[in-house]
Amino acid sequence: MNILIANDHGAVELKSAIVEALVAKGHRVENLGVDSGDSVDYPDMAKLAAERYLAGGFDFGILCCGSGIGISIAANKVDGIRCAQVFDLYTAEMCKRHNDANFIAFGGRVEYGVPVVDMIERYMASEFEGGRHQRRVDKLRR
Repeated sequence: MNILIANDHGAVELKSAIVEALVAKGHRVENLGVDSGDSVDYPDMAKLAAERYLAGGFDFGILCCGSGIGISIAANKVDGIRCAQVFDLYTAEMCKRHNDANFIAFGGRVEYGVPVVDMIERYMASEFEGGRHQRRVDKLRR
């Protein structure tokens, strides 16, 4: 898959681990994020990633900040982006199956009960169900 990733200073280590794991599994990952602890604003990173995604060529995007909250809120302000903050295997699967999320978000300072890469793999293995869920996604777009 072609995957886009961006992060702020609160998730440098998490972003690096995600990129390393996905590349090792044969995926192409374009890193728009930062690689140092120097402060950057998560709304800027979310906007950069969203605009790049909407230009085409990517299957989905991953966003990371300290909590995953701010960067997901910022991404969802961009028309055409549906970013879900993922916490476990269930939310990773359902955000794709029912909400057709095209971005998922994680927090670099969050202690997850499941490895983040496992959640990403569950998301990637899931497909949008359409049907009644399409009607709801259409309402989100409006």
